[in-house]
Amino acid sequence: MELLTQLTFIERGILAGVIIGFIAPVVGAFLLVRRVSIITESISHITLAGLSAGVLLGTLGPWFSELNPMYIGVIFALIGALVTERLRMIYKHFQELAVPIILSTAIGMSAIFISLARTGYNEWYAYLFGSIVSVTISDLHFILVTAVFVLIIIGLFYKEFISISFDQEFAKVSGIPLKVVNFMFALLVALVISLSMKVVGILLVGALVVIPVATSIQLAKSFKQLVGYGVIFAQLAMLSGLFFSYQFAIATGGMIVLMSLVILIVVLVLKKVQVK
Repeated sequence: MELLTQLTFIERGILAGVIIGFIAPVVGAFLLVRRVSIITESISHITLAGLSAGVLLGTLGPWFSELNPMYIGVIFALIGALVTERLRMIYKHFQELAVPIILSTAIGMSAIFISLARTGYNEWYAYLFGSIVSVTISDLHFILVTAVFVLIIIGLFYKEFISISFDQEFAKVSGIPLKVVNFMFALLVALVISLSMKVVGILLVGALVVIPVATSIQLAKSFKQLVGYGVIFAQLAMLSGLFFSYQFAIATGGMIVLMSLVILIVVLVLKKVQVK
């Protein structure tokens, strides 16, 4: 951890980006197989509500002045993920209803908290669209610890995640505790959203989770290949996006998503050419 203090702000941003570029598509592959990729949008917006609540708390007095809004965002993300999963269980035949319910609630809460906080534009810009230059040592510590925890969860529950992703009924018959595994998966998604928000931005983090895996599925012939190609495409998008965003002083998250789309288009075109 002492080495992290010696990094420049650019090096901190790149290291954070590389970590996120590795973790996000791994979780995205499970989401894609489960056909619930859209959940990332609702959880990212509830995380924004948590961030805005954290910023608001910081304006209330000296007791909260040192509070990192990211931690409040994590708490809201965890709650949002669990509530989303619960709503999907309640509306078994209309599971897509969980997303607009959480999404609209989160936007409403965010609007209220942001209006009450009355903070500057630049702070919200970094949270919404990401910024390579705004990653602090504290943020990097958080990203590293969270990424390690995510990998531990995946390692411990890999077979269970695979089972419920491809066939929940079979998993249930096999004796897998669905509630526990779904809880751990919801925790996983919430943590990935939380660790990605500072670099990619809350409004765009869902794209980083989904688009590299959407590109990967055009080439992959197995789940492991889906994950592997997804990581490669995510890293290409992340590094090129970070480079161009710094060179042209534009939103980091926007550039990363744009590069993800460029890679997707290139793969689609190349695949179409090969078919002909």
